[in-house]
Amino acid sequence: MEVLAPYGALFASAFLAATLLPASSELVLLGLLAAGRGDPVLLIIAATVGNTAGSLVNWAIGRGVEVLHGRRWFPVSRERYEQAVSLFRRYGVWTLLFAWLPIIGDALTVAAGAARVGLWWFVALVGLGKAARYVAIAAGQAWATG
Repeated sequence: MEVLAPYGALFASAFLAATLLPASSELVLLGLLAAGRGDPVLLIIAATVGNTAGSLVNWAIGRGVEVLHGRRWFPVSRERYEQAVSLFRRYGVWTLLFAWLPIIGDALTVAAGAARVGLWWFVALVGLGKAARYVAIAAGQAWATG
């Protein structure tokens, strides 16, 4: 079980980072890589799957966004949501490649749900963008540490 702990912790951190709760999966990934805890490829996979799954929560929320807007606990402000919808209308589903971006990424995934983007397109584009980010982080860490 101890062998799986780093992957589970990273998955959970990445999942939470993509939802309402503040978390930093990038720091967890860097810490695990620096400590040599886990296979780098498997860590990247765990982070990508967890973060994409968390974004699916936002996508599902977006499916019912009209009912949820205005609630105090709603994770995306009206202003961020409108900004994301504007970007989404202008550039379409390809904006989901940037769902990893701070601040606007969550709003993009909510906007995708509201726009009724298909599940498979959503998972493919969000997963690809998030995987690229984690690969870049791991590669940067490997380069920095020699």
